[in-house]
Amino acid sequence: MSNLLSILRKPLVTEKGTRLQETLNQYVFEVDPNSNKIEIKRAVEKRFDVQVLKVRTLNVGGKLKSLGRFTGRRPDRKKAIITLAEGNSIDFLESA
Repeated sequence: MSNLLSILRKPLVTEKGTRLQETLNQYVFEVDPNSNKIEIKRAVEKRFDVQVLKVRTLNVGGKLKSLGRFTGRRPDRKKAIITLAEGNSIDFLESA
């Protein structure tokens, strides 16, 4: 992928993600479904100027939703859990 900054779509701020930040220095992002771990690592290091130790990815299937007699599907997405080196952190409010 040519543009590293387009790989990271948005940070996912959830209760579990907040707990991971506080205890294990891990951050959760929604990423481009076609990106791999190496591209995700480079994008995070370039955008936030931190050292990444580990990248874990998972594909999340979209849920089925219905509205009356119509059924639809939410889009599939890919999440990445980024582990940072000790002493590094990301502040989403300042860096966005």
